Amino acid sequence: MTAQAQRRVRVFALWAWLAALGGIAAAQQPQARIARVGFLSGASFATTRVRVEAFRQSLRALGYAEGKNLVIEWRFAEGNFDRLPSLAEELVQLKVDVIVVAGGEPVAYAAKQATRTTPIVMANAFDPVASGLVASLARPGGNITGFTTTPGPEIHGKQTELLKETIPKLRHLGVLTNPTNPFNAFALRAIQSAAPKLGVSLQVVEARSADDFQANFASLTARGVDALLQVPDPTLLDHRARLVEFESKNRLPAMHTSFEYVDAGALMAYGTNRTELFRRTAAYVDKILKGAKPADMPVEQPTKFELVINLKTAKLIGLTIPPAVLARADRVIR
Repeated sequence: MTAQAQRRVRVFALWAWLAALGGIAAAQQPQARIARVGFLSGASFATTRVRVEAFRQSLRALGYAEGKNLVIEWRFAEGNFDRLPSLAEELVQLKVDVIVVAGGEPVAYAAKQATRTTPIVMANAFDPVASGLVASLARPGGNITGFTTTPGPEIHGKQTELLKETIPKLRHLGVLTNPTNPFNAFALRAIQSAAPKLGVSLQVVEARSADDFQANFASLTARGVDALLQVPDPTLLDHRARLVEFESKNRLPAMHTSFEYVDAGALMAYGTNRTELFRRTAAYVDKILKGAKPADMPVEQPTKFELVINLKTAKLIGLTIPPAVLARADRVIR
């Protein structure tokens, strides 16, 4: 073997040795942990798309990248609450690190029944203490924490007051509820408490699905209601376009809690910016993935509420919004 050939052999051997060392070093490097997050919604993806994207953007800002160090298992019941238990069980079987629940108490109940150990973060509960999901807001205990959309059912009393200010001649108020949603009973009690003080009588109608809307509005019209207050519900949110269509057809001023209704053409909404709650939910998920315990994480209540008014709809139904009410609006659709 020539001297040149011997040098080539030595160089090749050196490169092979370095490559082997690199392989050993790479094998010894700890694999990046992949966080597995379950997301359970009572509504459809189309309905919650804006909120979901806010949640994802917030996770990205915290350093999580889907497909790299994060996997999100999405489950949407699409308004069919009967599917919630099986969807929650699927997430538990997938051994996710944390489950985010969106859609209020029914969704949280389903997750709680599926697991008492996997951490659960509520993105938009109504009254988790009254419904028995947590022991208290400050010390929730168990495996559930998160955010509420209201300070409690009393927000619906405030909505009733706003309707009275908007329509001074309001005497008969229709209330649309979904009896399958356990929160509705708490909300209805708050409305029933506020109404007599304002000289308003109530006509309650129940809708389990959009198929009930036609009968609901026929009943409300026959009873001569002056306005409508809808108690929030993820099933009905999925059908907001159809609900708003009935409101407009019957020239019925309506108050909602979710701003999506006003964007779809309803007259008013008063409540919390739920998209912001979904952003904040990501921070709670991050804390849990880093070792925090839900039992020690307070359930946070909103401190800011917004009034949104659709003046296009007001004109359509022939209603003049009092200047004092209009001045209080955080957003006006003209």
